[in-house]
Amino acid sequence: MKENKEAENKGSDDKVLIKADNLVKIYKTKETEVLALQGLDLSVERGELTAIIGNSGSGKSTFLNMIGGLDRPSAGSLFVAGGNLFTMSEKELVRYKRNTVGFVWQNNGRNMLPFLSALENVMMPMYISSSKKKREKAMELLEMVGMAHKKANRMNMLSGGEQQRVAIAIALANSPQLLLADEPTGSVDTATANYIFDVFSELNRNGQTILIVTHDIALSKKVKRVVAIRDGKISSERVLKEAYQDRLAETDIDWRSEDTQDEYAVLDRVGRLQLPQEMIQGLKLGDNKVRVAFQDGKIVISGPEEAKTESEAASDTSGDTGNS
Repeated sequence: MKENKEAENKGSDDKVLIKADNLVKIYKTKETEVLALQGLDLSVERGELTAIIGNSGSGKSTFLNMIGGLDRPSAGSLFVAGGNLFTMSEKELVRYKRNTVGFVWQNNGRNMLPFLSALENVMMPMYISSSKKKREKAMELLEMVGMAHKKANRMNMLSGGEQQRVAIAIALANSPQLLLADEPTGSVDTATANYIFDVFSELNRNGQTILIVTHDIALSKKVKRVVAIRDGKISSERVLKEAYQDRLAETDIDWRSEDTQDEYAVLDRVGRLQLPQEMIQGLKLGDNKVRVAFQDGKIVISGPEEAKTESEAASDTSGDTGNS
C-alpha cells in the first residue's frame, strides 16, 4: 500500500504531464522474449512540443503506444496527466483514451472512417463524450487546420496531406490534454509537411502538449526539444538553439543540413550514458573497454593504450642491451 502511495505521488506534479520512470516493456512469444524498453526515464511538461526519434526497433513507437493507452507497461512506472497507466482498470483506460489523449496515425486509414465526410469524422468522437454544439466545434477544428472548405469530402476525395490535416482535427475533437502523432509527415511532400508542422506549432503556442514520433529530419530539427531513443533507453536530447527559435517559418533555412540544435548525452539514474555510434567508431576499439579520466573539469573518454607488438618489445629490449 505504501509503495502504491509513493508511486501515485511521483505522478502528481502539476507541471509534468508525462512521467516515465525506469519503464520496461517485454514482448513474449512461445520461443523468445523481446525487451523493447529497457529502463526508460522521461518527463514531459505541460505545454511542451517534443519529438521522439530513433532507428527502427529502438522502442519509440512502443513508448508512444503505452502513453496512448494501447499497450500496457511490463515494469517501472508511467503517469500521464496524473493517471497511473499501470493501475487503470479497463473502464478507466477507455475513459483515458477518450478524454486525455488524441492520436494521429501515419496510416490515414486508422484516422478516418471512409464512408463519412470530413465533418462527420471530426464529429464522431464527440458522440461518445459530453461535448455540446458538436457541429460548430467540428467546423472550428476544420477551419483551424485549413480544411473547412473540404468539410463534405470523404476520405477518397482528399489527398494524403489533406487526410492528415483532418486527422489532427479528429484527434482534437474531445479537447485532449495530450496530442500524440506517429510519423505525421511520413507520407506527404515537403510543402505539406511544413504546413502540418505549422499546425502543430500553432496548437502548441495555444498551450497544447504534443508528442511526435518522427523520422523526418527537417521536422525534428525545428522542434525545441528532441529525445533520441536507442535500444529502449533515452540516449540523448537535442535542444533548439536560441538563434533559430523565432525563425521556424523562414523558408530560406535548410532545416535538414543546418546545425540548429545542441545535443546532450543523458545520464541514467546510476550514472550511465550511451555514446553516439560515430564516436564509438572513432575510438577504434578492439573490445568494449575505454579509459575514463577527469581532467580540467571535464570527463575524457579514450580508447585503451595499444599494447606493444612483440617486435616492438623485442626491439626495445635489444636497444636497451646495446646501450648497456
